[in-house]
Amino acid sequence: MTTEPMQAVREFILGRNPKLDQVSDDLDLIDSRAINSLAFVEFIFLLEELTGEPIDPEDLDLDDFRTLNALEARFFNKEAAQ
Repeated sequence: MTTEPMQAVREFILGRNPKLDQVSDDLDLIDSRAINSLAFVEFIFLLEELTGEPIDPEDLDLDDFRTLNALEARFFNKEAAQ
């Protein structure tokens, strides 16, 4: 997983977590608090910018944000997931 949008996601997470030196594809971003509630809204804005589509909060599932793999499948590989 080295696509440009996913690199931006990875950089967002690393930028807000200076103690992390890397983000593995299967790190639980919620349980590890790599994405916390304060950064979540900003993270949604980043995803909207990267996908070019609005994200309806009603359609969100917390599991879509658990790992980088889940994020890529939900927001960047929609055709592959269908």
